[in-house]
Amino acid sequence: MLVSLAISLFIILFLYQPVREEGTSMLPHLEDQDRLFINKFVYHFESIQRGDVVVFLYPRDHTKSYIKRVIALPGDRLRIVRGIVYVNGRRLKEPYVPARFRDDRSVPEMTIPKHECWVMGDHRNISSDSRDFGPISISLIYGKAAFVYWPVDQAGVVH
Repeated sequence: MLVSLAISLFIILFLYQPVREEGTSMLPHLEDQDRLFINKFVYHFESIQRGDVVVFLYPRDHTKSYIKRVIALPGDRLRIVRGIVYVNGRRLKEPYVPARFRDDRSVPEMTIPKHECWVMGDHRNISSDSRDFGPISISLIYGKAAFVYWPVDQAGVVH
């Protein structure tokens, strides 16, 4: 039993961290007050991918954390035209953004700088994201959303 407890503590302290979603910018997949585990170690072994849901330090106040979806990676050309996202000249398929959560904001074409990425919430018409604060440094990302554990009826892997 002590070995199981020690392994569990190791996993929670060093590999996974419980966090609470505050706000509705990631609806419909993550709701306000959902509790989830983030994988703190995954990006030591693999690179960040477009579509990953990541937790990062808010660029303007490192005492706050945000959770958003990675839309564009370093070197990608990004353009948003009345809410439609284009990456490297192709329209990005975003099945995770329901029509009722879309907005009509635009962003002129830009190239994402080295060591930075572009993040956006899935509830586009209320999300404070890279459209407001620009690309974020990859060094601010400290975890990948892995699993919702509360409320139980919404438990499951984060996509």
